[in-house]
Amino acid sequence: MKYTLVAWMRDKPGVLNRVAGMLRRRNFNIDSLQVGHSETPGISRMTFVVDGDERVADQVIKQMHKVVDVTQVEDISGQPAILRELALIRVRTSAENRAEIMQFAEIYRAQIVDVSPDSMVVQVVGAEDKVDSLIELLNRFGIQEMVRTGRVALCRGVREIPHRAASSVWKARNIPSTNGRSEREKKG
Repeated sequence: MKYTLVAWMRDKPGVLNRVAGMLRRRNFNIDSLQVGHSETPGISRMTFVVDGDERVADQVIKQMHKVVDVTQVEDISGQPAILRELALIRVRTSAENRAEIMQFAEIYRAQIVDVSPDSMVVQVVGAEDKVDSLIELLNRFGIQEMVRTGRVALCRGVREIPHRAASSVWKARNIPSTNGRSEREKKG
């Protein structure tokens, strides 16, 4: 099963690299990973899709919480959500098939965003199966180049989201533990 997870993290150099390295070292199978600015200045939002069972998703969440700059992690797989992907597809065209490609784009509510004498770029936004379906149709014309974003997601309805303040100072303080080692606690 595919699990959609969302993590909020400090927007600073090296954080994405630490998260990606942690996921790689533990051999988690990540289908897609998207990172962008969030509604809170200084905080980035990462949406990623993990392929595995519930135990794997839980383990990813636990490991993400260990990364100092990650402020929150949420599994939104079981919640009503809006899931979207974007794809830009450069398709080989000729005078004979240009109208047919444009019809397919219209049926899928896609847009033609660039045209040249021998190709056009189709932009499609929607659920993963919609994007897959259009790609399959356009394949017979010859896809010259393609890029996909992977899944981005927001939960539906009104939500009470905990405040994720970005701080110019991010403190990690040592907390004595029972085994003699100190543990880090996130503050900020």
